[in-house]
Amino acid sequence: MLTKRYWWVIITYIIMQFSGVIFAPIVYKVLPITEFQAVISWSIFSFIAGLIVVLLLMKPDMQQGSDPQAADGNTTIVWSITGVFMAFIAQMVAGAIEAILGVPQGSENTEAIMEVSRAAPLFIIIPSLIAPILEEIIFRKIIFGALYNWTNFFIAATISALIFGFIHGEPEHILVYASMGYVFAFLYVKTKRIIVPIIVHMAMNSLLVIAQFSIDPEDLERMEQMQMIFIGG
Repeated sequence: MLTKRYWWVIITYIIMQFSGVIFAPIVYKVLPITEFQAVISWSIFSFIAGLIVVLLLMKPDMQQGSDPQAADGNTTIVWSITGVFMAFIAQMVAGAIEAILGVPQGSENTEAIMEVSRAAPLFIIIPSLIAPILEEIIFRKIIFGALYNWTNFFIAATISALIFGFIHGEPEHILVYASMGYVFAFLYVKTKRIIVPIIVHMAMNSLLVIAQFSIDPEDLERMEQMQMIFIGG
């Protein structure tokens, strides 16, 4: 069962995700900027504000200290590094299965984020840093954690991944979202530290951000399997 604080975290995340529909046009009318700049400015503001609110709501959890069985510092580092390779492998396998099933490769959500990031580099703080923190807190610690207490690993990881996929408007790529969800959930259960899946999620998103600025856009578009790792934002 979710606590009241956890429900407020989820509500904050939903408001943050969809607030731009109302407030971006207001920013555009009030400030002497383009419509694109208004959307980007509000997105950055809302994600930062959302992160602050979520961290404040999660403060009691942080003050409780770590689980007595939680991984120590060195183990945390090892699993964070290992987790990146695990996530890449899981994504590749899921992508291959989708290809066999005839699911169109590539992610419209990813491509849109990449286009925006090229046009407004400051925007990359959202998929690289802020989104992974928020998403792991909500989808792994809160949703997966609550379900895991009542069901089993597979059911909890699958449901949390389904919700994640639908929130991002890409249910056709649910295999990829689920594969990543299983890896992130496994890392959370194994280490009992939410920071581990956060680090892995950040690393994967940041690698694609680096790639998009160092590889020709046309070449990057052909690397559809690679694009599918960019699941944040």
